[in-house]
Order: sequence, then C-alpha cells, then structure tokens
Amino acid sequence: MHGTFGSPTIQIDPAILYFGTPVVLIGSSNEDGSHNLAPMSSAWWVGWRCVLGLARNSKTTENMIRSGECVLNLPSADLVAAVDRLARTTGSDPVPPSKAYRGYRHEKDKFGVSGLTAVSAETVGAPRVAECPVQMEAKVAHVHEMAQDDPMFRGHLTAIEVRITRVHAHPDIMMEGASNRIDPDKWRPLILSFQEFYGLTPQRLQRSELGQIPEVMYRPPGWRPAL
Repeated sequence: MHGTFGSPTIQIDPAILYFGTPVVLIGSSNEDGSHNLAPMSSAWWVGWRCVLGLARNSKTTENMIRSGECVLNLPSADLVAAVDRLARTTGSDPVPPSKAYRGYRHEKDKFGVSGLTAVSAETVGAPRVAECPVQMEAKVAHVHEMAQDDPMFRGHLTAIEVRITRVHAHPDIMMEGASNRIDPDKWRPLILSFQEFYGLTPQRLQRSELGQIPEVMYRPPGWRPAL
C-alpha cells in the first residue's frame, strides 16, 4: 500500500497514539474543597459535548466522578511554560505506582506550582484558569470504562463524557462583528503531539518535561495490540 507521500507505508507498533490534540487543563475540586489542576490532551468535542480520555487512577478522574463536574481550560501556546510546570505532578497521595514509575511527584498546590490563577466558575464548583483564553464549565454526563476486553488495560482507562454548561472566551480571540464566534486566525491553542509541545507553527515550542519519559514506559510489559 502506498501512502499520500508516494512511498510505501510500513507497519509500526507505537507505544502511544497521541498524534496531536489541544492541551486541556482540567480544573476539579478535591474532597476538602481545594483546587486540582491537571493537563491532558486526549479530548474531543461534538457540539456542546466533550469526551475526555483519562487514567482511572488519576486524581482528576476521581474528583470528576465524585463531584460530577469540572472546568476545561484551553491554554494558548504562550502558556507552554506554565503547563509544563504541571508535568509529572499529581494530586494523588500516595502517588500511584504507574506514575511513580514515570517520575511523578505529589503536589497539592497545582495553581501555585504552575503560576496560574484560579477564578470561580458560575455553574460548577471547579476552578477556571484566568490566563486561559477559553474556559468551559462542564457537568459529567457519562462514565465509560474502557478496554474491558483487554486484561492488561481493564480497569485502568476511562472515557468521561461531559456536558458543557458555560463557555468563557477572552475578547482578544473573538471574531469582529460576531459576538459568539472565536476567530481561528486569532486563536493559537497549545498542541501536544507525541508528548512534545507545538503551536500552529511547524516548529516545536520548547523542551517538554513529559517528552523526557521514554514512550516505551507507557506500554505494559508483554502487551501487544489485539488483532
């Protein structure tokens, strides 16, 4: 089979399939009412619904299922340094073994570490991030336990569908003459592709902390894709 570049394709077996999606900073509330903030990039939208792919043992997953809400904050490319400061941090204490293996540490004050500012939401109790040009308040609609047919991953992956309840956007990214439209020529989202940061430019933005984790560490020992 020939690819679009004219040369034959080859069969590969990558450890991860993060081909490039916008970074989302998920704001959630801990049991004691304090704020948690976690970067992720396995998210996709249809209408006013979003599906988030998360680790089952993550503090964010725990918070969202318990509270039934969150805020999806979308950072622009110029917030890359703040986002990277959250890399390899977790609100879970103790740190789950799978994250400890990859060099994560427990961090209670995620906003303090990142240097970002928490502001109140209007329809949920979870925090918005003041610096993010787009902030979407959301309620949990459905929790789907993924990979139930795979003994290696069963119980470790979750897809959470959320319903967006309120959208906030910075005026600088809005389309002139259209009060409810974001201008794609002004919106510059932060993109994560195979653990490296990019913007809507061909150049990598900076060194990524997550990029220092070998991809093979995301593959459970002995796992092979099902045919």
